[in-house]
Amino acid sequence: MKAIVIEEFGGAEQLKEKEMPKPACGVNQVLIRIHATSVNPVDFKIRQGHMKEAADSFPLILGGDVAEYVAVDADIIARIPENLSFEEAAALPLAGMTAWQALVDHGRLAKGQKVLIHAGAGGVGTFAIQIAKHLGAEVASTASESNEKLLRSLGVDHFINYKKEDFSEILSGYDVVLDTMGGDIQRDSFKILKPGGHLVSLVEQPDETLAKKADVTANVFMMEPKGDQLDQLAELAAEGKLRPIIDETYPLSEQGLREAHDKSETHHTRGKLVIRVE
Repeated sequence: MKAIVIEEFGGAEQLKEKEMPKPACGVNQVLIRIHATSVNPVDFKIRQGHMKEAADSFPLILGGDVAEYVAVDADIIARIPENLSFEEAAALPLAGMTAWQALVDHGRLAKGQKVLIHAGAGGVGTFAIQIAKHLGAEVASTASESNEKLLRSLGVDHFINYKKEDFSEILSGYDVVLDTMGGDIQRDSFKILKPGGHLVSLVEQPDETLAKKADVTANVFMMEPKGDQLDQLAELAAEGKLRPIIDETYPLSEQGLREAHDKSETHHTRGKLVIRVE
């Protein structure tokens, strides 16, 4: 089968087309013919060698799915809603489940609560906004001015232009913060949380001293694939309550993957980057 692989760590030039064996199914697995998949920030981080524990051998298909076929556990898949294209469906699983687990499992976001979602125009951010609104929360989000219209259309109540405004001086009394940035932005996020609130990070372990001082819980996590949650997200999409946002679509080729990785590394995507297999 056709696949895009890396055979060593490095830049985007390491992404190369290679003929690979069609994967064999293990116990309780299914073989899926791929029509579309997506690129996620974790992909370029692995390619660069920052997460070597995720690369057990070469040649490596990043994410396991930039190829024509993939074998996956049967309990982590869901049926594609009829109202979604293959490209839209490909945009949903990783970013959608990351947003769901951050807000529901870790943030315990509930109706009537307030949540700040950093970088709301990104892949996780666009899903997190919609999920938070579905849960009945009041949503604030940071992004650049060019993304305000998009975020408003997704349901954002309080838009903050991070280039001109300091969220920590504007917001207060928040129940949950979804941190996608780390660093100073993460540290300033403690200032807006109410006692008993939750800071959930996707990028780095929060400072325990700051968390204790603010009387909040704070943790970092990585998404765990769960078929039942993917079913819930698919149902929301089928009902029109969850809309995948696609920035650009690329072909399954060396050039296509390299361009997608380059775009992902800018950290300035609007929604998801999708790879069309056929």
